[in-house]
Amino acid sequence: MKKIYTYLFMAAALTFTGCSLDMEPETDLTDNGFWQSATDLRGACNYLYIDLPGFSHDLRSEELVGPNQNSISSGNRTTPNTSSDWTNPYDKIGRCNNILAKGATMDLNEEEKNRWLAEAHFFRAYHYFDLVKKYGDVPLILKVFTTTNDPDIMKGRDSRESVIQQCYQDLAFAAQWLPDIDETDNDTDWGRVSRSAALAMIVRIGLYEGTYIKYHSLTEGDANEHLRRAVNAADTIINIEKKHDLYPDFQSLFYFDGEGRQNPENVFVKIYGPDESGIVHNNSRGLENAAAVSRQMLDNFLYADGLPREKSPLRISPEVSYSDITANRDPRLLLTIYSVGEDAYKGPYTPFKNDDQTHGYGYPIKKGFMADQWSTGSKETVDKMIIRYAEVLLSYAEALYELNGSITDEQLDATVNKVRERVGFNIRLTNSFVQQNGLDMLQEIRRERMVEFIDENLHYDDIMRWKTAEDVLPKAMVGLLFNENETTRSQAELGNRFTDENGYYNGVEVYPGQPNLYVIEEASSRHFDPERDYLYPIPTYEISTSNGAVTQNPNW
Repeated sequence: MKKIYTYLFMAAALTFTGCSLDMEPETDLTDNGFWQSATDLRGACNYLYIDLPGFSHDLRSEELVGPNQNSISSGNRTTPNTSSDWTNPYDKIGRCNNILAKGATMDLNEEEKNRWLAEAHFFRAYHYFDLVKKYGDVPLILKVFTTTNDPDIMKGRDSRESVIQQCYQDLAFAAQWLPDIDETDNDTDWGRVSRSAALAMIVRIGLYEGTYIKYHSLTEGDANEHLRRAVNAADTIINIEKKHDLYPDFQSLFYFDGEGRQNPENVFVKIYGPDESGIVHNNSRGLENAAAVSRQMLDNFLYADGLPREKSPLRISPEVSYSDITANRDPRLLLTIYSVGEDAYKGPYTPFKNDDQTHGYGYPIKKGFMADQWSTGSKETVDKMIIRYAEVLLSYAEALYELNGSITDEQLDATVNKVRERVGFNIRLTNSFVQQNGLDMLQEIRRERMVEFIDENLHYDDIMRWKTAEDVLPKAMVGLLFNENETTRSQAELGNRFTDENGYYNGVEVYPGQPNLYVIEEASSRHFDPERDYLYPIPTYEISTSNGAVTQNPNW
């Protein structure tokens, strides 16, 4: 998308002093002559956008399967010596700190200066939250190192609560000084963070921390205080400022049609430019076949009566064909995965076809895949939504319920049911519906989140904060249903990795009562230690170079 890419390249040539804890800082800063004007400050901030994550498949949970077993999802990772999961955020935080330190001394009026400093505050919070989600307690560095003798180079870990409180402070500053999203609706500013993005980050962080503290029984931090922050920020976006809405077409939302401010669902995006800019991505050709939806995740899609598979009379059991799985379901199911015979990236989709092995024989992802772009050398420029309005709505519903222990039908209509109605799924979630059908309201709100955001890099974080990873990860990963009329291959050719007539595989019950499901990974190959695996291991290099001030996470 041809927006601010030229500014990004201008800024990329600048050299800033980093703040990575695994690198010795420069003794003298070399960029002092740069900080002269608002244009310089803007240019420095442009560099922060390059660091935003691009398109990828997150294979760390049970949501997606890939050609190879993921070490985090399967519980088979080890403690690394170094890791970009640690160093990259600190490098980015260092850039933010440098902008804040140098920008504060510039001879500009407060409004002009703070508008750009607000971007650095936003990104510092964004990257610190990334660190906290993975590592918990981390060193909180808010300055630029000007000498190798600074004792904070050897700083130990600060509590996650203190780091998150700093994130809130940064985002409050950002929300105060960033422009309204409508002010970014032009060729040079679209894609820059706005007040909406800052408020939405508060929603995301508040919900995460509130539920993480609650379900992990942490002794520091008030879960309800975090949830209130999420509720208040979401309420401001939804009910007070009213700058956003859902895009009417769920399928087009993820393609070129859904770009720009004309799509009111966009809250925070990573922009991509025209082919000649070099800021392109390889989503279709680079990511096709790299992942597919697991059967576990597919099962979260409700049936047309609004009931889950374990309760709906519309469920076909046992299933014989692909259509038995997809019939009479939430319309998002067939907007998320391909149907048998539907044109995909190499013609009509056929299960277990010879040239389609690398996704691990899960359900092929249709959502966001641009078949027309696959054949053009994969130089797509469609923007990536990092936060969209549907997330704000569903986070609001979840935070309300977690905070109050209840949610009104009116609040459900404004959140969960609004998201359903977008795709024509008009079965309302109400308190009476839940009670009459023996459902759990919280689980239904969570289910809505799981199906709406498949392959949008949210689910792993969700099972971490819900503390459900210990239940969903150490199980067999299940994929496609075999039907000899829907493929040219035999079960023998496919390694006979299928459930028997009772749903067992190698003497272990995998999927009760359902034969012919492909077993992608056996349960015996998957592990999860709830006393260890909810946090990443600290790289050993960070521990040794801090002289032990940085300590290891439990049981690593």
